[in-house]
Amino acid sequence: MPSITVVIPALNDAEMLARCLDDLAAQLRPADEIVVVDNGSTDDTAAVARAGGARVITETTRGIWPATSAGYDAATGDIIARLDADSRPPVDWLLHIEAEFVDSPDISVLTGPGIFYDGNTIIAGLGQTLYISGYFWSMEIWLGHPPIFGSNFAMRRDVWDRMRGRVHRGLRAIHDDLDLAIHLDPDQVVRYDERLTVGISARPFSTWRGFGRRLGWAYTTLRMHLPEESPWRRRAARRRWEEEHAQDLPGAVA
Repeated sequence: MPSITVVIPALNDAEMLARCLDDLAAQLRPADEIVVVDNGSTDDTAAVARAGGARVITETTRGIWPATSAGYDAATGDIIARLDADSRPPVDWLLHIEAEFVDSPDISVLTGPGIFYDGNTIIAGLGQTLYISGYFWSMEIWLGHPPIFGSNFAMRRDVWDRMRGRVHRGLRAIHDDLDLAIHLDPDQVVRYDERLTVGISARPFSTWRGFGRRLGWAYTTLRMHLPEESPWRRRAARRRWEEEHAQDLPGAVA
């Protein structure tokens, strides 16, 4: 069976991280390794991580992408799974990930949605409808394949080995998951599974400013890849690839 490393970037998230690590400790299929990336915390984040059995590394460049990419670099597992410090994975989360990768060797990345566990009803509802559902719907149209949701996904190690030099890992004000998805090659398959869920916090959407900041990151991420990664060019490139590799695709007749 493949080994699994869980990567969690964290900045002053000691309390939430403790709960996340408790949830990982309760997994039906335990993680082989947990890497917490301390992104300059001034609270007990690092101590909480070590107490929860995680290996702590430090990334001094602030931002989710710099911290997360450092965690991917440090991971030793065959599969790299990703959570946020305030994520709450159900007990079968890693078991589900392992089963899908073992049963479907063609999958490169597996992702699923998040479900808000806090915040008032209006904020959680808007976040679920406009942000989560809207993200998967709109970005699949843009990308030509399901997008990656950074709070809940897993990828094979070779995906990161291929992508680490392409992505904009040093930038702060972009979406790391979208940047990664944009750089995937046509042969790297992303599977979206709505049954693979984790609890996520509504904290980023507690203010209009926070909500607007994340929309701004999405705009910046897409804009910086134009015109090379426009939807029509992406589809044309995928069609060319499929034509060139038609005999190698599943179901092809020899």
